[in-house]
Amino acid sequence: MRGASSSKDVRLPPLAAIQAFEAAARLGSFERASEELFVTASAIGKRIAALEALLDVTLFIRSSRGATLSAAGREYLEQVRTALDLLSDASLHKRGEPKLETLRVVSTPTFARQVLIPSLPEFTAAHPDVELEIMLSIPYLDIMPPNADVWVRFGIGKYPGLHARQLTEDPVFAVCSPAYRDARGPFIHPKDLARADLLRCPMEPWRPWLAAAGLDWPEPSRGVWLVDLGMMLAAARAGQGIALTRRTLAAEWLDEGKLVRLLDIEIPGESQYHLCTESSRPPGGAAQAFSLWLADVCKQASQWPCGLRAGQE
Repeated sequence: MRGASSSKDVRLPPLAAIQAFEAAARLGSFERASEELFVTASAIGKRIAALEALLDVTLFIRSSRGATLSAAGREYLEQVRTALDLLSDASLHKRGEPKLETLRVVSTPTFARQVLIPSLPEFTAAHPDVELEIMLSIPYLDIMPPNADVWVRFGIGKYPGLHARQLTEDPVFAVCSPAYRDARGPFIHPKDLARADLLRCPMEPWRPWLAAAGLDWPEPSRGVWLVDLGMMLAAARAGQGIALTRRTLAAEWLDEGKLVRLLDIEIPGESQYHLCTESSRPPGGAAQAFSLWLADVCKQASQWPCGLRAGQE
């Protein structure tokens, strides 16, 4: 039996013949096997005979009282049952696997780094059937990867061809590192910023905040100029000057004390973060789940405690 089954010349037996043999051995007769497999007893006998010829071994000992397994048949039955169990498990496993839905997300770098990525394990744990692909856009240069399902965009929420859901409603305020405040401060009155380095970013102009502070100053024209909100925030954390930021973006560093608020002045942010989908096609289930989850993440990030207010410093 083992010699025949190990020969390289032996072809793989037909599955129908293996099933006929296993059923006849398990049920004790060709007739019962025929009833289970919905074929005639003669067909069962022919399939088993073909299997014996292929293997060159006798699997059943036939007599007037029926057929009983031979020693080789008992050995082969163990092998066949193992193989059939493996096939059955593989088929069930394949059917039981959830069908993954790919969700391609395009985000601005700062939002991805400060908000999306730190919270992502919560979404992936709740939605194991969603396979995320996260790509970055560069808003200032208007560079946007194609073929996305959802976009996180920073602006006023009007994008041709896209449906925009507002994620944030953040006010804008000034921050710096504790070391910078101690070295260049105190910053008690808005006019004290005259001795400070104002970090510049085209995505967050100073002029509206300065006007709210009662300062008739032009937009700063000197100092470090950065085209990304995250880079400006990182520069402030590194002690390079004062930056304008939002609670959603600065929450972690404010809570950790790596950034502190200056003065008690904040203005409404004209630009906010929006989650966008194509207007021409309804969002799929993964996009809808992602939208609801991300809106909740932004809501939590924008709430206090998120560093100390100016009066608590």
